[in-house]
Amino acid sequence: MTVTRLFTDIFTITEFELRKIWHDSSQVFIRAVQPVLWLLVFGEVFSKTRVLPTGDYSYLQFLTPGILAQSVIFVAIFYGFNMVMDRDMGLLHKLLSTPIPRYSIILGKTLSAGVRSIIQALVVFILALLIQVHLILTPVSIIGVLLIITLTGMCFSGFSIFLASLFKTRERMMGIGQAIIMPLFFASSAIYPIDIMPVWLKVLARINPLSYIVEAMRSLLVSGDYHRIGLDFGIIILATAVMIILASTSFSRIIR
Repeated sequence: MTVTRLFTDIFTITEFELRKIWHDSSQVFIRAVQPVLWLLVFGEVFSKTRVLPTGDYSYLQFLTPGILAQSVIFVAIFYGFNMVMDRDMGLLHKLLSTPIPRYSIILGKTLSAGVRSIIQALVVFILALLIQVHLILTPVSIIGVLLIITLTGMCFSGFSIFLASLFKTRERMMGIGQAIIMPLFFASSAIYPIDIMPVWLKVLARINPLSYIVEAMRSLLVSGDYHRIGLDFGIIILATAVMIILASTSFSRIIR
């Protein structure tokens, strides 16, 4: 397969997935409700009380990258559920009957999750600006955050597709999605610094890829300190590659 054919296949699948937003844009706003509540309610309250130590930055500044990451995961983690629905409606069988290789299908679907995540994250960005959260908005920070969002969407959608190959039903996937999001979120540096966590939670936070995603976003949007950005990007890219490989190798199990 030529490189041109590979990219054509990937972008064909990506475009097909993104058309779903065009036909039902309400899901963008529905999925934005939870991040908006976290920022407006939780963020505003804790910003006033100053309970958590966030150094030279306000709690809303500290929290915004975490909520951005949460909004991305909320989109991506249900991609496996969508795959099961496509299978039940016969769409997945039709897709597999085409000459498009299965790894191109996975890359196309995960890339579409990354693009959809950008759309979702824009809602949080706009809200943060409306409530006057001071963020570093330079070409470097914006491009860096968009890249992180895309990789995060690809990573967790790949993870979700892998889980769909194991659990296979809508009910199980819906339950698994709900069960994964909050533990990932709370066992990370998204809403409080790792330094104040108990030892056992620090261990979980250090192996949780979401911590590195949030840390990279904070470096770009809040602190401007890039001394760990290389490590953060390396872990994000590695996690994304592993999840896409897992999703690609287990994909055929969804239709069995």
